[in-house]
Amino acid sequence: MRLMPSFRTRGFAIHYEVHGDGARPPLLLIMGMGGTCQGWLTVTVPDLVKAGRRVVIFDNRGAGQSEDPGGAFSTIEMAEDARALLDHLGIQRAHVLGGFLGGMIAQELAIAHPSRISSLVLVGTYARADAKRRMVLDLWKSMVELHVPAELRIKKRLIWTLGDATLQQEDLIEAMWRFYLRDDAPMDDRVFVRQAEACMAHDALERVGEIVAPTLVVVGEGDILTPPHLARELVSRIKSSRLVLLPNAGHLVAAELAPRFNRLVNRFLAEQERRDPQAAAR
Repeated sequence: MRLMPSFRTRGFAIHYEVHGDGARPPLLLIMGMGGTCQGWLTVTVPDLVKAGRRVVIFDNRGAGQSEDPGGAFSTIEMAEDARALLDHLGIQRAHVLGGFLGGMIAQELAIAHPSRISSLVLVGTYARADAKRRMVLDLWKSMVELHVPAELRIKKRLIWTLGDATLQQEDLIEAMWRFYLRDDAPMDDRVFVRQAEACMAHDALERVGEIVAPTLVVVGEGDILTPPHLARELVSRIKSSRLVLLPNAGHLVAAELAPRFNRLVNRFLAEQERRDPQAAAR
Protein backbone atom coordinates (compact mmCIF):
# COMPACT_ATOMS: atom_id res chain seq x y z
CA MET A 1 0.00 0.00 0.00
CA ARG A 2 1.26 3.48 -0.86
CA LEU A 3 -1.04 6.40 -0.16
CA MET A 4 0.16 9.92 -0.98
CA PRO A 5 -2.67 12.30 -0.06
CA SER A 6 -2.87 15.36 2.14
CA PHE A 7 -5.26 16.54 4.82
CA ARG A 8 -6.12 19.91 6.30
CA THR A 9 -5.58 20.81 9.92
CA ARG A 10 -5.98 24.22 11.52
CA GLY A 11 -6.24 25.91 8.15
CA PHE A 12 -3.36 24.38 6.17
CA ALA A 13 -2.64 21.12 4.34
CA ILE A 14 -0.08 18.51 5.36
CA HIS A 15 1.22 16.04 2.78
CA TYR A 16 1.82 12.47 3.93
CA GLU A 17 2.54 9.01 2.56
CA VAL A 18 1.69 5.57 3.92
CA HIS A 19 3.92 2.68 2.89
CA GLY A 20 3.30 -0.99 3.60
CA ASP A 21 0.29 -2.74 5.06
CA GLY A 22 1.86 -5.09 7.58
CA ALA A 23 0.05 -6.15 10.73
CA ARG A 24 2.64 -4.77 13.11
CA PRO A 25 2.00 -1.43 14.84
CA PRO A 26 2.67 1.55 12.57
CA LEU A 27 5.80 3.67 12.67
CA LEU A 28 5.69 7.44 12.21
CA LEU A 29 8.88 9.01 10.83
CA ILE A 30 9.44 12.73 11.50
CA MET A 31 11.89 14.50 9.21
CA GLY A 32 14.62 16.79 10.43
CA MET A 33 15.67 20.29 9.50
CA GLY A 34 15.76 21.31 5.86
CA GLY A 35 14.41 18.02 4.50
CA THR A 36 11.22 16.50 3.12
CA CYS A 37 9.74 13.07 3.61
CA GLN A 38 11.39 11.98 0.33
CA GLY A 39 14.61 11.68 2.30
CA TRP A 40 13.24 8.57 4.04
CA LEU A 41 12.24 6.70 0.89
CA THR A 42 15.51 5.24 -0.38
CA VAL A 43 17.45 4.29 2.73
CA THR A 44 14.89 3.83 5.50
CA VAL A 45 11.35 2.96 4.40
CA PRO A 46 12.05 -0.23 2.37
CA ASP A 47 13.73 -2.13 5.22
CA LEU A 48 11.09 -1.10 7.74
CA VAL A 49 8.24 -2.09 5.42
CA LYS A 50 9.92 -5.45 4.79
CA ALA A 51 9.77 -6.04 8.54
CA GLY A 52 5.97 -6.16 8.22
CA ARG A 53 4.83 -2.78 9.42
CA ARG A 54 3.05 0.25 8.06
CA VAL A 55 5.33 3.29 7.80
CA VAL A 56 3.91 6.82 7.77
CA ILE A 57 6.00 9.74 6.54
CA PHE A 58 5.02 13.37 6.05
CA ASP A 59 6.33 16.79 5.13
CA ASN A 60 6.64 19.20 8.03
CA ARG A 61 4.65 22.42 7.71
CA GLY A 62 6.03 24.58 4.89
CA ALA A 63 8.33 21.80 3.61
CA GLY A 64 7.90 19.79 0.43
CA GLN A 65 4.25 19.51 -0.48
CA SER A 66 2.86 20.68 2.87
CA GLU A 67 1.47 24.17 3.00
CA ASP A 68 3.08 26.98 4.97
CA PRO A 69 0.60 28.51 7.45
CA GLY A 70 2.91 31.50 7.76
CA GLY A 71 4.59 32.98 10.79
CA ALA A 72 6.97 31.53 13.33
CA PHE A 73 6.33 28.08 14.78
CA SER A 74 7.65 25.96 17.62
CA THR A 75 8.45 22.28 18.05
CA ILE A 76 5.37 22.09 20.27
CA GLU A 77 3.17 23.30 17.41
CA MET A 78 4.86 20.90 15.00
CA ALA A 79 4.17 18.05 17.43
CA GLU A 80 0.48 18.92 17.17
CA ASP A 81 0.80 18.59 13.38
CA ALA A 82 2.05 15.03 13.91
CA ARG A 83 -0.74 14.31 16.39
CA ALA A 84 -3.30 15.62 13.89
CA LEU A 85 -1.90 13.24 11.26
CA LEU A 86 -2.28 10.27 13.61
CA ASP A 87 -5.87 11.39 14.28
CA HIS A 88 -6.57 11.72 10.56
CA LEU A 89 -5.31 8.19 9.90
CA GLY A 90 -7.18 6.75 12.88
CA ILE A 91 -3.94 5.62 14.52
CA GLN A 92 -4.40 5.52 18.27
CA ARG A 93 -0.88 4.38 19.07
CA ALA A 94 2.35 4.33 17.05
CA HIS A 95 6.08 3.99 17.27
CA VAL A 96 7.69 7.36 16.54
CA LEU A 97 11.16 8.07 15.13
CA GLY A 98 12.61 11.52 14.58
CA GLY A 99 16.01 12.93 13.67
CA PHE A 100 17.37 16.31 14.83
CA LEU A 101 14.38 18.70 14.45
CA GLY A 102 12.21 15.60 14.02
CA GLY A 103 13.59 14.27 17.30
CA MET A 104 12.66 17.50 19.04
CA ILE A 105 9.14 17.26 17.62
CA ALA A 106 8.97 13.62 18.75
CA GLN A 107 9.95 14.63 22.30
CA GLU A 108 7.11 17.15 22.45
CA LEU A 109 4.65 14.62 21.00
CA ALA A 110 5.63 12.04 23.62
CA ILE A 111 5.36 14.60 26.44
CA ALA A 112 1.98 15.99 25.38
CA HIS A 113 0.36 12.73 24.23
CA PRO A 114 1.98 9.80 26.07
CA SER A 115 -0.89 7.42 25.36
CA ARG A 116 -0.26 7.74 21.62
CA ILE A 117 3.36 6.55 21.72
CA SER A 118 4.32 2.86 21.74
CA SER A 119 8.02 3.66 21.66
CA LEU A 120 10.34 6.49 20.75
CA VAL A 121 13.54 6.60 18.68
CA LEU A 122 15.50 9.85 18.94
CA VAL A 123 18.32 10.24 16.44
CA GLY A 124 21.00 12.93 16.51
CA THR A 125 19.01 15.41 18.56
CA TYR A 126 18.97 17.29 21.85
CA ALA A 127 16.64 18.40 24.62
CA ARG A 128 18.06 21.92 24.77
CA ALA A 129 20.41 23.79 22.46
CA ASP A 130 23.69 24.84 24.04
CA ALA A 131 25.73 27.87 22.97
CA LYS A 132 27.55 26.05 20.16
CA ARG A 133 24.35 24.59 18.67
CA ARG A 134 22.73 28.04 18.75
CA MET A 135 25.79 29.52 17.06
CA VAL A 136 25.81 26.91 14.27
CA LEU A 137 22.08 27.25 13.65
CA ASP A 138 22.33 31.02 13.65
CA LEU A 139 25.12 30.75 11.07
CA TRP A 140 23.00 28.54 8.82
CA LYS A 141 20.10 30.93 9.23
CA SER A 142 22.32 33.93 8.39
CA MET A 143 23.67 32.21 5.26
CA VAL A 144 20.11 31.93 3.98
CA GLU A 145 19.22 35.50 4.91
CA LEU A 146 22.37 36.75 3.15
CA HIS A 147 21.41 34.76 0.02
CA VAL A 148 24.53 32.60 0.02
CA PRO A 149 24.20 30.21 -2.97
CA ALA A 150 22.49 26.90 -2.16
CA GLU A 151 25.55 24.92 -3.30
CA LEU A 152 27.71 26.53 -0.62
CA ARG A 153 25.04 26.18 2.07
CA ILE A 154 24.63 22.48 1.32
CA LYS A 155 28.40 21.93 1.35
CA LYS A 156 28.59 23.61 4.75
CA ARG A 157 25.80 21.41 6.12
CA LEU A 158 27.39 18.22 4.73
CA ILE A 159 30.65 19.05 6.50
CA TRP A 160 28.73 19.36 9.79
CA THR A 161 26.48 16.33 9.28
CA LEU A 162 28.64 13.62 7.70
CA GLY A 163 31.33 11.60 9.42
CA ASP A 164 34.93 11.52 8.22
CA ALA A 165 34.59 7.98 6.88
CA THR A 166 31.50 8.93 4.89
CA LEU A 167 33.21 11.96 3.38
CA GLN A 168 35.76 9.58 1.84
CA GLN A 169 33.01 7.85 -0.18
CA GLU A 170 32.87 9.96 -3.30
CA ASP A 171 29.95 8.09 -4.88
CA LEU A 172 27.80 8.50 -1.76
CA ILE A 173 28.68 12.19 -1.44
CA GLU A 174 27.83 12.74 -5.10
CA ALA A 175 24.46 11.00 -4.61
CA MET A 176 23.67 13.15 -1.56
CA TRP A 177 24.76 16.30 -3.37
CA ARG A 178 22.54 15.43 -6.33
CA PHE A 179 19.59 14.63 -4.05
CA TYR A 180 19.77 17.90 -2.11
CA LEU A 181 20.32 20.06 -5.20
CA ARG A 182 18.00 18.37 -7.69
CA ASP A 183 15.79 15.56 -6.43
CA ASP A 184 14.55 16.86 -3.07
CA ALA A 185 11.85 19.51 -3.14
CA PRO A 186 13.41 22.95 -2.57
CA MET A 187 12.50 24.60 0.73
CA ASP A 188 11.47 28.23 0.86
CA ASP A 189 14.21 30.24 2.55
CA ARG A 190 11.71 31.69 5.02
CA VAL A 191 10.67 28.22 6.17
CA PHE A 192 14.30 27.13 6.61
CA VAL A 193 14.90 30.19 8.78
CA ARG A 194 11.83 29.40 10.90
CA GLN A 195 13.00 25.78 11.29
CA ALA A 196 16.39 26.99 12.50
CA GLU A 197 14.67 29.31 14.96
CA ALA A 198 12.46 26.44 16.20
CA CYS A 199 15.56 24.30 16.78
CA MET A 200 17.29 27.10 18.67
CA ALA A 201 14.21 27.73 20.82
CA HIS A 202 13.49 24.07 21.59
CA ASP A 203 13.86 23.45 25.32
CA ALA A 204 12.40 20.27 26.77
CA LEU A 205 15.27 19.52 29.13
CA GLU A 206 13.20 19.92 32.28
CA ARG A 207 10.25 18.04 30.74
CA VAL A 208 11.71 15.01 28.95
CA GLY A 209 11.61 13.21 32.28
CA GLU A 210 7.85 13.04 31.73
CA ILE A 211 8.35 10.71 28.75
CA VAL A 212 7.12 7.24 29.69
CA ALA A 213 7.54 5.46 26.34
CA PRO A 214 10.52 3.11 25.95
CA THR A 215 13.11 5.26 24.19
CA LEU A 216 16.13 4.48 22.03
CA VAL A 217 18.60 7.35 21.65
CA VAL A 218 20.96 6.93 18.69
CA VAL A 219 23.96 9.06 17.79
CA GLY A 220 27.04 8.69 15.61
CA GLU A 221 30.32 8.67 17.51
CA GLY A 222 31.62 11.26 15.04
CA ASP A 223 28.55 13.52 15.21
CA ILE A 224 29.82 17.09 15.61
CA LEU A 225 26.42 18.73 15.14
CA THR A 226 24.73 16.84 17.99
CA PRO A 227 27.64 15.10 19.74
CA PRO A 228 27.22 12.12 22.09
CA HIS A 229 27.21 14.23 25.25
CA LEU A 230 23.84 15.69 24.18
CA ALA A 231 22.49 12.16 23.64
CA ARG A 232 23.73 11.17 27.09
CA GLU A 233 21.92 14.17 28.52
CA LEU A 234 18.67 12.87 27.03
CA VAL A 235 19.24 9.36 28.39
CA SER A 236 20.02 10.73 31.85
CA ARG A 237 16.60 12.41 31.92
CA ILE A 238 14.34 9.82 30.21
CA LYS A 239 13.69 6.93 32.58
CA SER A 240 13.02 4.09 30.12
CA SER A 241 15.79 4.93 27.68
CA ARG A 242 19.01 3.50 26.36
CA LEU A 243 21.84 4.94 24.30
CA VAL A 244 23.44 3.46 21.19
CA LEU A 245 26.63 5.02 19.82
CA LEU A 246 27.33 4.07 16.21
CA PRO A 247 30.98 4.15 15.14
CA ASN A 248 32.16 5.42 11.75
CA ALA A 249 29.26 7.82 11.40
CA GLY A 250 28.49 11.47 11.88
CA HIS A 251 25.13 13.15 12.30
CA LEU A 252 23.28 11.46 9.42
CA VAL A 253 23.54 7.93 10.79
CA ALA A 254 20.26 6.84 9.15
CA ALA A 255 21.86 7.40 5.75
CA GLU A 256 25.53 6.77 6.51
CA LEU A 257 24.93 3.37 8.13
CA ALA A 258 21.49 2.62 6.68
CA PRO A 259 21.48 -1.22 6.87
CA ARG A 260 22.84 -1.27 10.42
CA PHE A 261 20.59 1.58 11.54
CA ASN A 262 17.48 -0.07 10.09
CA ARG A 263 18.28 -3.40 11.77
CA LEU A 264 18.76 -1.56 15.06
CA VAL A 265 15.38 0.16 14.75
CA ASN A 266 13.58 -3.01 13.72
CA ARG A 267 15.04 -4.97 16.65
CA PHE A 268 14.11 -2.24 19.11
CA LEU A 269 10.51 -1.99 17.88
CA ALA A 270 10.07 -5.77 17.87
CA GLU A 271 11.46 -5.94 21.41
CA GLN A 272 8.87 -3.42 22.64
CA GLU A 273 6.07 -5.35 20.94
CA ARG A 274 7.14 -8.59 22.62
CA ARG A 275 7.20 -6.85 26.00
CA ASP A 276 3.78 -5.23 25.51
CA PRO A 277 1.54 -7.53 23.45
CA GLN A 278 -1.49 -5.38 24.26
CA ALA A 279 0.14 -2.34 22.66
CA ALA A 280 1.25 -4.44 19.68
CA ALA A 281 -2.34 -5.46 19.04
CA ARG A 282 -3.62 -1.88 18.76
